[in-house]
Amino acid sequence: MKRRLLLQASTAAALGAARIARASATRFKFNLGWRFEASAAGFLLAQNRGYYRDAGLDVSIDTGNGSAAAISLVASGAYDAASADLASMIEFGVRNPGGGLKAVAIQYDLNPNAVIARKGGPIRGPVDFAGKTILGQPFNASRKLFPVFAKAQGFDASGVRWENVEPGTGDMRFAKGDFDAAAYFYFTGLLNLKARGVDLSTLDVYRFSDYGMKSYGNGLVAGPGAMANAGAMKAFVAASTRGWLDAIADPAAGAAAVKAREPLVTEALEAERLRMIVDGTMKTAQTRANGWGAALPSRIQATVDETVGAFGLPSTLGLEQVWTDAFLPAASERRLRG
Repeated sequence: MKRRLLLQASTAAALGAARIARASATRFKFNLGWRFEASAAGFLLAQNRGYYRDAGLDVSIDTGNGSAAAISLVASGAYDAASADLASMIEFGVRNPGGGLKAVAIQYDLNPNAVIARKGGPIRGPVDFAGKTILGQPFNASRKLFPVFAKAQGFDASGVRWENVEPGTGDMRFAKGDFDAAAYFYFTGLLNLKARGVDLSTLDVYRFSDYGMKSYGNGLVAGPGAMANAGAMKAFVAASTRGWLDAIADPAAGAAAVKAREPLVTEALEAERLRMIVDGTMKTAQTRANGWGAALPSRIQATVDETVGAFGLPSTLGLEQVWTDAFLPAASERRLRG
């Protein structure tokens, strides 16, 4: 009886301590900008392994509906930060002066925007996209940045006919051969089409970063209110960095974290997608030299210039309006392993 009472008292004390810890933690709301899939692996791994909790944060991670929507949610104060395409953030900043959104870490060092075409079809090289029909919704970043790709290849992007079809339906129709090409983040498109039965060896992938684009891809975008709490923002970026370094080193663990959050995903497929993300956007010469999350001023400037040109924006933004490294952890804490 005495032993049982001691055990009950010990359990009650532990639960009480946990409640106090949660109550004292700083709440932080993060939007993924997309679904629970491999692109979320580093954040979910940080949460599963207690990195946010250890940093004194109570982090909620929610799905999103694209970068533009995620950025609007951060701007409204509904979320403290989001994973979002920097081009979409720059467009928002130009159209909403004084919004104060900035990237505080780079997620994709190489831009994942791309167009995918079938081998043996009418598209044999980049200039063949002129005048063709491409699947891509108006909010699709690859569609919006297509003029950067076209300009670098020397053809007029205005002749392309865009098909605005809901993504799931569009995947099925592309698999059937209804479009000449499709605009996607390459790792989203390839594995979505693979899930529809398309043999990936029958596809050609034209990644914009391979054809002249210098822009960064997604970054961690934060609002001015969240950045005002410098301690919490630094803690979030540091813990997220730890999570992504873990996912880069062990994609299987990252995929397992995605599966734990969303049981309906296929873990093997997300592991494959994560390897594509890691190998194609994160394990780069620049991240090996400067660590995960870092940015070069020259490439931030290129991201601004390419976005302004592609979107036809009426004005531009200075680097200090787009990027800050004030919340990054030390370089030694951002170094890739292996």
